[in-house]
Amino acid sequence: MREHAGVSREELKHSAAVTVAVLMALGLVAAWNVLIPGVDAWENIVAAVIGSLRLTGPVAAAFAAWVALRKRRALRGRSLTTWRALKAPLAIVVVVVGSFGATVLILAVKTVLTDQAGRLSLSGLGMGMAGLALYSVIGWVAGWLLPKAFTPPLAGLACYGLFSWLADDRGWADKLAPGTGEPYDLFQGLSGAPFFDQTIWLLGITAALLLGWAALVTRQALVLACALLSVLAAGMGVSRVLAQPKPAAAVDIAYSCQDWPITVCVHPGMRAGLTELGATFTQIASRLAGTPAAFTRVEQRPLEEELKPSNGLAPIHVPDLSAGFAEEAAYEYIESLAAPCPGTVADGYREIVMAWLRGEPLPGGPLPEHQYAASWFSWLSEHQRREWLRMFYSDFQNCGLSSTHFGGGPARAQKAPSARPTPESSHVYPVYPESEDTPNSAPSASMAGLGSVTE
Repeated sequence: MREHAGVSREELKHSAAVTVAVLMALGLVAAWNVLIPGVDAWENIVAAVIGSLRLTGPVAAAFAAWVALRKRRALRGRSLTTWRALKAPLAIVVVVVGSFGATVLILAVKTVLTDQAGRLSLSGLGMGMAGLALYSVIGWVAGWLLPKAFTPPLAGLACYGLFSWLADDRGWADKLAPGTGEPYDLFQGLSGAPFFDQTIWLLGITAALLLGWAALVTRQALVLACALLSVLAAGMGVSRVLAQPKPAAAVDIAYSCQDWPITVCVHPGMRAGLTELGATFTQIASRLAGTPAAFTRVEQRPLEEELKPSNGLAPIHVPDLSAGFAEEAAYEYIESLAAPCPGTVADGYREIVMAWLRGEPLPGGPLPEHQYAASWFSWLSEHQRREWLRMFYSDFQNCGLSSTHFGGGPARAQKAPSARPTPESSHVYPVYPESEDTPNSAPSASMAGLGSVTE
């Protein structure tokens, strides 16, 4: 068996193969967790593989540290040329970058075979590779400078903690870590300029660390000069990264739409959710017809944009297409129609109407008047509820609902009709006038009865 600097070449090949397999497995698992469920878009793939670096990077650092401490022990007392010193760490960089490329290919198989939205960001993939190179070089330098058995796991844990802290900072520091920021919004897009600037910074600091280490072990001034130039390149990259403004949400999205029975438009990568969204919001549109919130078009908007229904448009947020996504979008939209009311009494009446709009069972509420109001509202036909909402929408929106809107409250429970209104009087609401009637008297069919509620 051929030996290479005291280390078995076959052993190195076997270790590299195992590392590639581990990095691919971890990369796929981590990327799968970052993928936005149900989204068919190239940006989704790129964001996922970049997000996988949070796990694969520390493993690459630990592997590089393990190889470095073995190499130092094998080369103890020997002089090193520049190429001989750089050969091993560069080989490790090639191995981990190759595993990254293999992960991208596996995730892109379905993407290549189907019609995907967006475009593949090569600058984003380049930034991911540069990030893995930095992890590897950090691990190599740590393993060489501290050739102890605990160094590889320590290097991996230290890298995970450092880069996780940078990525979660949400300030200027998160721009220094290789990542896109989470949660990722498809409407932001993947601009090539920030990725290019991040790549300059990552490659600059990687080259500075590697060449600085090489200058230390070879004691060559030329290598040190190259390391200083790399520091300048890294500094330029940092200045460009920090000067980049926060990416604005895209406004010119070529929506994918479904035009019947109402128009529903979403990001083209989420077109698989059109049918479910259409079915859910068609029911809501029918209940809001004739009110100021009536709409005929539903449109997905960026996650950071506030939902403001207006002019027949229902804006919605759809973060992903996981199970129940349409119900979650409907819940958030309906909540935006009327803000929570101050006080338990007023908010209880609001929740009754909210539950009906969402298609949920009417809540009994914490107070007797809420229980009576829910029972009273449940006696109305669907047509009557829609007419009721058209008449009292402003009260609903402005927290003006009270017991008088729901038959007068439990004090008048004995006056509830013994049967539901007949179809001929379906346009009449069982709102009882102030005058005393017999318990079996039918609801007043005159608008005077409704007038007593609004006074």
